[in-house]
Order: sequence, then C-alpha cells, then structure tokens
Amino acid sequence: MRRFWFSIFVFVIAISLILPSLASGQESVLDRVKARERLVCGVHGGLPGFSFLNQDGTWSGFDVDYCRAIAAAIFGDPDKVEFVPLKAPERFPALQTGEIDVLIRNTTWTLTRDTQVGADFAPPTFYDGQGFMLRKDLGVTSIEELSGASICVTAGSTTELNLADTMRALGVDFNPVVFEEIDTVYNSYEQGRCDVVTSDKSQLAARRKVFKEPDAHVILDVTISKEPLGPVTIHGDNRWNDVVSWVVYATFFAEEHGITQSNVSTFTSKNPEIERFLGKTGDMGGKLGLSKTWAHQVIATVGNYGEIFERNLAPIGLPRGTNKPWTQGGLLYAMPFR
Repeated sequence: MRRFWFSIFVFVIAISLILPSLASGQESVLDRVKARERLVCGVHGGLPGFSFLNQDGTWSGFDVDYCRAIAAAIFGDPDKVEFVPLKAPERFPALQTGEIDVLIRNTTWTLTRDTQVGADFAPPTFYDGQGFMLRKDLGVTSIEELSGASICVTAGSTTELNLADTMRALGVDFNPVVFEEIDTVYNSYEQGRCDVVTSDKSQLAARRKVFKEPDAHVILDVTISKEPLGPVTIHGDNRWNDVVSWVVYATFFAEEHGITQSNVSTFTSKNPEIERFLGKTGDMGGKLGLSKTWAHQVIATVGNYGEIFERNLAPIGLPRGTNKPWTQGGLLYAMPFR
C-alpha cells in the first residue's frame, strides 16, 4: 500500500512538472496561420474607408490594409488573407473560437474588453471619439439643443453606454432608438425615423459618404468620448500579439523616418535603428518568428501609416488630427526597434 501511494505521489509531481511545459509549448496562432498559408482577418465589411466589400468582390479600407500588412510580414504576400465580415456581437466570439486569427474591426480598447472577453489589444491604429450627426437644416450646434430628440444608436456597444452617460450628466432628456444592426441604424436615420445618429466620428463620416444627399447632414464639433481603435488578438497568446503589435509599430516607424512604399527598397541610412528595421543588420524578424526583411515587406507592399491613411481615410473627409506621428504633435509612437 505504501508503494502504491508513493507511486501516486510521483505521478502527481511528474504531471505538475509536465503541464507548465505543455502550456508554454502550446501552438501559437502564428503557427496556425503559417500552416494554413493564409491569415483570417475579422473586419466590418460595410464601412467605407475602413473595410468595405466592393461590387467587384475586392476588399478595400484602412482596416483591410492592416490585415494585408500582417500577411505581408508573415508571408511576404499581402494577398494571403481571407476577410470575414462580422457584426458587432459576433466579433469577440469569432476571436475566442478561432474562427478568425485577428480582429481589425473599429473596436474600442476598454478595460472591460481587455479583462473579460478573452482579448488582448495591439497598439491603436486610429484615435477616434464619439460624435453626433444630424440634418443640417435643424440648425443644432450643441448637445444641449438635443433635448427631446430621438437618437439612433447601435445596441450593446460602447456608443450606447457613452450616450446614456453623457446625457445623464448634462441633464438632457432624449429618446433612444436602438437597433442591433449598424445598417439598420443608418438606414433608419436617413429615412427620418430618428433626428440624430451617434457613433464614432470616423464611422459617421464614412456612412455619410454613401448617403443620397451627403451635404444635407452635419457632424457636430463636440466629442463625448475617447475611442482608441485597433487590432485585437486572442488573450494569452503573447507571441501572436507581438507580431500584430510590431506590424503596427512598423507602419508608425516608417512614416516617422520618411520610409515609403516607393523608396523602401533603395532607402539608405547611417541610423543603426533604421538598419535593423530594414533587416540589413541584426535579426529583429527572428525574435518574432518572421524573416529578417518582414518590415521591409510590410512597407513595400502596403505602405507606411501616412500612406495607408491617405489612401483610405482622407477620401472620406477624415483629418489626420491626433493620428499623426509624435514628431508632428500626434499620438503615433513606435517602440524602439532594438
């Protein structure tokens, strides 16, 4: 009997030693992506400027380009990506179940999401804020003038919570008109079922662009929240989050140093950090599980942050604002490539 219990004891000790090893050796999403030979990226799919499925079947937009940038870093080919359009309630479950590898769908980084939905956030790619859009002929210029107004908003979003908090703090009565589908929100507003629609200002500008009469609608100057938007990965996979994060930093770094899609292949510098970034010295890629030229591949195929912004967001009327390099007074700041 004593020998039996001793054997059980030894077995338990062995398991306790083995399990941490198994956990640390668990397959990363990066391994899954490489084995599949394509990235699966969750996007919005119906938001011009950010992610939009065109009539010819091609995808375009700011978020779409960041999906392509990650594919370029891994494979050297920005087209090795599959886009999965997701509604707001579907996005985190799709990430948790492995239906998608990364979520890049105008998603705000909040404490609750960072701790309770099984997600880890990469650096924000777009600093936004919630605003209000209404018909220009109403002559409204402030939130206080919205007393008694009906306001369309997406259900279960940070937008809905921000709206309630702001109106309560200001003592402004309003009538919420809530829909789960974002298309229903904007269609209802355009059809006059509500006086106002509220969301991130970038989204308001993007949807106004496709209205029948874009110039008949105005976005108020007021901003009621901070909305840092960026990529999201599954919680606990640090290796994969590192890859996604440093792809974002690569686009910031390139713009800061004047490295563009057209000059990256011929760019020369005596700056050791730039040499490391371009893969000419050191092995920054190896630390991420990527090739030495991963950052070069990102910029050569997709471009730096400024190029991505100008290609996708400038056409819908969005100013750079705080989405400029820190050297120009903005918030974009790449961690050191060392």
